[in-house]
Amino acid sequence: MASESWWRPLLAQKPPAASSQTRQGDMIYRTLGRTGEKVSVVGLGGHHIGRPQDEQEGIRLVRAAIDRGINFMDNCWDYHNGGSEIRMGKALKEGYRDKVFLMTKIDGRTKAAAAKQIDESLQRLQTDRIDLLQHHEVIRLEDPDRIFAPGGAMEAVVAAQKAGKIRYIGFTGHKDPIVHLRMLKMAADNNFRFDAVQMPLNVMDAHFRSFESDVLPILVRENIGVLGMKSMGDQIILKSNVVKPIECLHYAMNLPTSTVITGIERMEILEQALEAARTFQPLTQAQVQALLDRTAPVAAKGQYELYKTSQQFDGTAKNPEWLG
Repeated sequence: MASESWWRPLLAQKPPAASSQTRQGDMIYRTLGRTGEKVSVVGLGGHHIGRPQDEQEGIRLVRAAIDRGINFMDNCWDYHNGGSEIRMGKALKEGYRDKVFLMTKIDGRTKAAAAKQIDESLQRLQTDRIDLLQHHEVIRLEDPDRIFAPGGAMEAVVAAQKAGKIRYIGFTGHKDPIVHLRMLKMAADNNFRFDAVQMPLNVMDAHFRSFESDVLPILVRENIGVLGMKSMGDQIILKSNVVKPIECLHYAMNLPTSTVITGIERMEILEQALEAARTFQPLTQAQVQALLDRTAPVAAKGQYELYKTSQQFDGTAKNPEWLG
């Protein structure tokens, strides 16, 4: 692992400077790290669009989100056994594809598995390019080693980038900031720098195994796009009864996030996310402290962050064959 000086938090977390974001209508757009891409402050979560029983309802949600200004589309090769990508591919036809920044993720840790999953994602999404491809569920200490090993997934991802199949490269994980730090260190050791990194950023994370404290400052320093997720922990954080949905979204937006990916499976949840973007104003230090003080007693042991403390959210643990 890197020395302490490499990962020690370097700065107080603040929302992006005005120069790196713009407001168009009711939506805020921020710059995705050093890529220069402009992405909506709210991202549409890919897993949730696969939840409605009616495929047409999932397609309607995607198009409604785009029509209202959300241009960051999240997805993954394994969501609903490919069903989420299939729905998004259908939704992005008829001129919608060029209106969005399309991201998906792969689970493969070997070159062969990763290459196969990339091609399958392209086919399902009905596109010839993925704007951002991410290594999914980097949650084990050995995952970075497997990805960067000879014959590992990174070889397939870089080859796909050179072939024009993907534009940018990132990784995701939700288990422990130590794993993210190891992934970043492994990349540095291989003279590679990620374009984006996705991780839980929310009012509970600040108190327990904190990605905000340990990883976020490095991403800001390196100008790597920050993708926040689990602002409400799939509604579990709301069960603490100490914080409201809009507060959860505003807290994550107040960090130096490029986009805050949120699960949207019903129109009223889409309206909630849009309202959070419309009403967002940078929080004062006192407002942030009040939220942290309110959540501290229930967050200290991670009981509302089950993605960190259980295997409930670990799809690759339940399906190890996805790793290759």
